[in-house]
Amino acid sequence: MQHKNFDVIIIGGSYAGLSAGMALGRSLRNVLIINEGRPCNRQTPHSHNFITHDGKTPKEIAELAKVDVEKYKTVAFFDGTVTKIIKNSEGFEAEVSSGEQLYAKKIILASGVKDIMPDIPGFADCWGISVIHCPYCHGYEVKNEVTGILSDGDMAYEFSKLVFNLTKELTLFTNGKTQLTNEQIEKLKQNKIGLIEDKIEKIEHENGQIQKVIFTNGNEVSLKALYAKIPFEQNIDISHLGCELTDQGFIKVDFMQKTSTPGVFACGDNVTMMRSVANAVAQGNFAGAMVNKELSEEDF
Repeated sequence: MQHKNFDVIIIGGSYAGLSAGMALGRSLRNVLIINEGRPCNRQTPHSHNFITHDGKTPKEIAELAKVDVEKYKTVAFFDGTVTKIIKNSEGFEAEVSSGEQLYAKKIILASGVKDIMPDIPGFADCWGISVIHCPYCHGYEVKNEVTGILSDGDMAYEFSKLVFNLTKELTLFTNGKTQLTNEQIEKLKQNKIGLIEDKIEKIEHENGQIQKVIFTNGNEVSLKALYAKIPFEQNIDISHLGCELTDQGFIKVDFMQKTSTPGVFACGDNVTMMRSVANAVAQGNFAGAMVNKELSEEDF
């Protein structure tokens, strides 16, 4: 790596990070994008709901984006991870997996999130393929198909409304005694949405395409797609930066994508439940512009 000092270090080289890098590169800022190369959508065969790129693979979109950003010569790349990052009097000091110490005036966290898979055999194999998280990203492709939702409580109830718009052949799996209220259960019945509280033993699939949900009592249900609301954690440890998190576990940012730690901005999946390529690109672009604005004010 030629340089050790940067205006901005961006942690995460997927859509949000690359979009922020382009905005800063076009503003003549010296930028380093650090990319681990394990996006949460790496199993997803096609990406949707992003105009001009609808239906491309996530990898293809990211590769095209990187080619665009590489045209800006003040933007450098490092394939690896950040092992430690601390705030100092000049800005920030970051240590990367190669052992090098790097310095920056500002940090952008575009590091995404890590999904925590349930202990259900077959679930992880289908994740992003036929076990899906977002009706806007994947719902059109499985519209009117026999579909399930793996969730419970208020989250399951509200999510059922979105999926019900796309298919009427819908069943809610709570994987145990439900926490839905009697009123919510009655509303599901009125809309002919099935409710199964049996514990799931495994998901039967062929190359990630779900075939059946098998229950511990021996029952089984055939499905074409299964929506799942599962927990997540931040992809990198940000505790040493002191950034505040929301109750849901996202990095808390203001309208300028600023975190609670001065000089640290965040964008993409790590700050919002709206996990989509289009949203990550938009947030990254805005975060890059806001960082450049702050640098410009400080330099003026």
